[in-house]
Formats: sequence, structure tokens, C-alpha cells
Amino acid sequence: MDLVAEILKLKKERDAVILAHNYQDGDIQDIADFVGDSLELSRKAAEVSESVIVFCGVHFMAETAKILAPEKTVLLPSLDAGCGLADMITAPQLREFKTEHPGAKVVCYVNSTAEVKAESDACCTSANAVRVVENIDADEVIMVPDKYLSAHVEEELRKKGVSKKIIAWNGYCPVHMKILPEYIERLKMKHPSAKIITHPECACTVTRLSDSVKSTSGMSDFVRESGSETFIIGTEVGLLHRLREEFPDKKFIPATGLAECKYMKEIDLHNLYESLRDMKHVIDVDPEVARKAKSAIDEMMKF
Repeated sequence: MDLVAEILKLKKERDAVILAHNYQDGDIQDIADFVGDSLELSRKAAEVSESVIVFCGVHFMAETAKILAPEKTVLLPSLDAGCGLADMITAPQLREFKTEHPGAKVVCYVNSTAEVKAESDACCTSANAVRVVENIDADEVIMVPDKYLSAHVEEELRKKGVSKKIIAWNGYCPVHMKILPEYIERLKMKHPSAKIITHPECACTVTRLSDSVKSTSGMSDFVRESGSETFIIGTEVGLLHRLREEFPDKKFIPATGLAECKYMKEIDLHNLYESLRDMKHVIDVDPEVARKAKSAIDEMMKF
């Protein structure tokens, strides 16, 4: 059976659109109608006209799509597509943390559950975290769940002369933790003219070695504007497929092949086909949770 042909046929029959994150396998990116980072995918989910959204990403992304497009049917091809970072904090833990810092407002990373978003004042992505925190009306800001994104935001605000106290939750992305500074240093010795681009979920010891710290789509923009020919990429390896497609004349070197998200790779052509065929793995969000979470997501969408 030609899975690609069957998926395209079913997509038409179901009035569906396929959205894929930059970390998806190449064959999923190739069949998707739109490939992007979390912010781009959120915007796309809110504006598509099709009645069904097939989300090739992880669970929190499909939840966000459902919150932004409640009238749509949202499918997640594999319910095993979770997120190690999103699992770092629960809504009860955040509620307790908030009581310890009563004057602070909460900015949650989009890599969080709908319940955590519902407990937050604003949501952000790696693409707009600095702007969201800069513009929130509070001198003290709790950031959850990624401590390294929090450190990146704090550093960028300091450079801009913005004085805010960032209170970081002690979470991290297990995939980005596999990118070690010695890997970057070794590659830089081999490729001295290469530009180093890393993701803000990387440890500070890694981002300090970088020419630029960007979201996945920000990395694409950086390459487009750069005169360099070679780039060391410090993020999940799936992004290299998009970069090589977009810039076939440039050379992209992964910081490490170990930075592979098992959850992102849960989705393949077979379960994408089955999800469309059977309309299975429908994502729903409790209406009250969705209402509260949407308020935080709406703040994210402003920037």
C-alpha cells in the first residue's frame, strides 16, 4: 500500500489539514501542509479552514490547537507522543509554587499541559518568551517549567536594561540536555568558520558558546540572513531535515545525533494513516480548563 497516496486521499475526504512540528521525521514533514515551530503552528491552527486538524507533534501541541480551534476535530496520530519537559510540572505543583510567590505573575512555556496553562497569566514559546515576559505587568515573574529558557530570558532582558525578577521552576528538556558543551567545542575545532546556533532549552554552558540562540524557526531565519556556509545546530535533529530542504547549498552539522526526541518520533506514516482512516485519537480539553488556558495562550499570540 502506498501510504503517502492513501493519506493524501483520506485528507481530502476528511477535509483535513496536516500540521507538523520541525522535529518530526522527514517523511512526516514532507507530507504535511504546514511545518513550523510551536508559535507558527498555533497561529496556523487558529486560522485553517479545514474541519479536521491532524497534529503531527506532541500532546501539548494538539491540546493548544484544540483550545485555539474548539470547533475543529483535532487528531494526534499517537497518544504516546508526550513531552518530557511538559511532565516536569503539574497544575497542583504550580498552584503551590504560586502561593510561595504571591506577588508574581506566571508565564508558562507552551511545552506544558493545558491544566498548567490554565494556572498561568501568559504562555510563551521559545520564539517570543523574551517579549512576553518583558511586556507582562509584573516585576516578579514565575517561569515554568524550563529553567534554561528562564535563564535565557533573564539574560536577554538584562541586556535590554529591563529589570524583572525571574523565578524559575527547576525543569528541563531531557533531549536538549544531551547537547554538551564539549560536543560544540569539538565541532568548532573541526569547522572553525561554522556558525553555532543553539536552542534556549540547551544548558547555559552550551548557549554561551553560541553565535545565536534561537527557536527552531528562528534558526531558519538566522541561516537565511547569514553569509556563512556551515552551521552547527544545537537542537533536536529533526530540524536538520527542514534546514537542508530550505538551504540545499548550506552545510548543517548536528551538535550531536543523540538529541532525538522519542516522543516526536512516535508519529509515523502508518499511525498518521490510521488516525485519518479511523478518525481516532481525538484530542479534547475540559471546557473550563480550555477557557482559562486560552486566556494565557491569547497573551502568547500577541507577540
